[in-house]
Amino acid sequence: MDLYQLRTFVAVAREGSITRASELVHLSQPAVSAHIKAVEEALGLTLFERTPRGMSLTPEGQRLLTRAEQTLAAHDALMGEASRLMGHLTGKLRVGVGGKPNHEAIGRLLTQLAERHPEVEVSLQHGTSREILAGIRSGTLDAGLYNEAGEADADLTTLEVSTFQIYVVASPGQVQRPIDWAALAERPWVFPIASACCGRTAETLFKVHQVRPRKIIDVDREDVTRTLIADGLGVGLLHADTARDAEAKGEVELVFEAPARVRVLFAYLASRAQDPLLGAASGILQSRR
Repeated sequence: MDLYQLRTFVAVAREGSITRASELVHLSQPAVSAHIKAVEEALGLTLFERTPRGMSLTPEGQRLLTRAEQTLAAHDALMGEASRLMGHLTGKLRVGVGGKPNHEAIGRLLTQLAERHPEVEVSLQHGTSREILAGIRSGTLDAGLYNEAGEADADLTTLEVSTFQIYVVASPGQVQRPIDWAALAERPWVFPIASACCGRTAETLFKVHQVRPRKIIDVDREDVTRTLIADGLGVGLLHADTARDAEAKGEVELVFEAPARVRVLFAYLASRAQDPLLGAASGILQSRR
């Protein structure tokens, strides 16, 4: 059993699915299954129950998951300490990157890491905020930039790098003023349900205005959301830069600006707070807050 197989075990345990875990660790599904088999054989234990709904940890697997995460964290800390003793930073930093609001920060991070620590290799993995958080927790990512409309989870160390607004939008002429939220709830709503920003923003709006849409269309790509709304399918949520661009081109009208700003956070596991690579990355992003 090696560390790569252990990371695969953690990914499957967190995702509950070989398919989703294979995407996170960038392996084929047969390779993920082989890793799990190797770990089980090395430990002499059955770690998962294979069910129609996915992979469920056995009681033994549940107990060993914490130990596996601690082992991976200890390995990362060891490599970090070795870098400090060498007097310079080396190694690979795997960073998850979301949509447009993350682009300025990741550009700055890549440029300044290359200037200050040329022996550090950075690997970018694009995904949704949910995928980035899952990758951080499974160990397939060291850190990530993701969008957060609420409070960050306690197991993460986070740094706010920017903020942006979210708008409720509709195709031009589709919504009367003043806004009738009950009438809006009769129309389909288009947004990513599981999104850490749009999903939470939508739920807050529904709660404040005491409505619940009769139909929600779950779309996890903002360009598709924009097109569906522009075509008159319903109302929905767009990030401010996308919403204003679509408004300028006559595709949509801005119906309502969500009161709370969404934060773009640089995040990593709190248990890795002493990792020198993560410290260097945080320092770069901190300097432009």
